[in-house]
Amino acid sequence: MALPFHTGQHTLSTIAVIDFETTGISPNMGDRATEVAIVLLENGQVVDRYQSLMNAGVRVNSFITQLTGITNEMVQAAPPAEQVMREAARFVAGRPMVAHNAAFDKKFWQAELARCGQDGSHPFACTVLLSRRLYPQAPNHKLGTLAALHHLPSSGRAHRALADAEMAAHLLAQMQHDLKTRYACQQPDHALLMGLQRTSRHMVGPYLKARTGGPGSS
Repeated sequence: MALPFHTGQHTLSTIAVIDFETTGISPNMGDRATEVAIVLLENGQVVDRYQSLMNAGVRVNSFITQLTGITNEMVQAAPPAEQVMREAARFVAGRPMVAHNAAFDKKFWQAELARCGQDGSHPFACTVLLSRRLYPQAPNHKLGTLAALHHLPSSGRAHRALADAEMAAHLLAQMQHDLKTRYACQQPDHALLMGLQRTSRHMVGPYLKARTGGPGSS
């Protein structure tokens, strides 16, 4: 069952944080999405959510069921994938997007929207790449590890779309807070994040100093 979604006006700084659960690792190999969740983050606060299972007419194997808890019965009872993706696209409404390991979610976003005849070419920032720049001391850059490192609130079962999207949104809010407090970035917006993730680790300080006029280091 989908969470209700809203089309209220949000500021241009609103970012859509997305997570998919899928039948495998690549739509190019015939894998499909089974669940999508989107969390809108505005000024460090979650302001809206969308979540739904989806029925793409494919079977969920036992490994995926064990990992996610999503069963074939749940998927078969879900709305058609095209209906869900049209709702998801309306919810995002062209906002810039973020995901943890964005290369994965971006592929499914584009592939599932293409099946609806819609364009999925939204700019994606990646909290994995950003965490490598901002938190090189982390033991690894898995979402659960970073959430524990920063004492972020738990949002429910891992490997379910809404719980992971919420956790990624909390991580993004932490990153924006750290960019403000450590690097004097008054507007750590999506454009800055996109540039930061393309910057080599040893150039993070100079990049942020050039963008903000801040100290460039903590």
